[in-house]
Amino acid sequence: MKLLYYPGCTLRTVAQTFDLSAKAVAAALDIELVELTDFTCCGGLFPQTTDNLMSLLAPARVLVHAQRTDPAQRLMTLCTFCYNTLKRTHYTLAQDAQKRAIVSEYLEEPYRAEVRVVHLLEVLRDDIGYEAISQKIAANGAVQALQGARVAPYYGCLLLRPSDEIGMDDPEQPTILEDLLHTLGCTVVDFPWKTECCGSFLSVSKPELARQCSQTIVQRATQLGAEMLVTTCPLCSYNIAYMGPNHTAMTVAYFTQLLGLALGLDQDQLGLRTDALHQQMTSQWKGGAI
Repeated sequence: MKLLYYPGCTLRTVAQTFDLSAKAVAAALDIELVELTDFTCCGGLFPQTTDNLMSLLAPARVLVHAQRTDPAQRLMTLCTFCYNTLKRTHYTLAQDAQKRAIVSEYLEEPYRAEVRVVHLLEVLRDDIGYEAISQKIAANGAVQALQGARVAPYYGCLLLRPSDEIGMDDPEQPTILEDLLHTLGCTVVDFPWKTECCGSFLSVSKPELARQCSQTIVQRATQLGAEMLVTTCPLCSYNIAYMGPNHTAMTVAYFTQLLGLALGLDQDQLGLRTDALHQQMTSQWKGGAI
């Protein structure tokens, strides 16, 4: 399987381990990621006003670039902000021909609204399949790597919402992360705060508010017996790891890192040896397999 891949700005800077581990697991699952060349920033956040079309130009430029690169390809992203912004921009332009025409005129290239934006979690569920992943793990002899790890899935507030535009999973009772973690052999901790906001970018302008949000999430997960939180978002990962009640109280990892461990990949391929999380994992996780 070949997929057009948009890393975005964050995975090129502060979340390189997310990019590294995703590429490693994709290769292990026979997914060829073709990176979008000379990509630009998607804008980072879908505009909150409906009449300012200038805010759609940055994500629309990425979509047009993907359309030009390979019209038959789906565009895969990892960063929750990129996924939310690109998918909602596509939805908006697909639904509104007038807006699409105006944006296309500014970009000097028509957007045909045919690019399908997908997240790696969707590819794992819908294209690869959990049964195939399970068989791959068993074939690699690494089925015990995560056995017994008590892991709480954390979606954050943007990955699934608004559901009519995103359409990945039930925004209130999602299962896509839980099903993947079960496949990896983890003990999934039911975590009611899994779709609450971590404070997001308020960690810059109002850090106390972000700290309060993140602390609540970590405390609730800890009370329910979680040893680890698994995220899909670099900013969520940062806030929970560094804005929580105790920086060493909860292990935080990307889902791609756990999938890579279950597949028996080397920790260097997953960014664990160079990642501060690795030390945190090895010192805290009772299973000690990482």
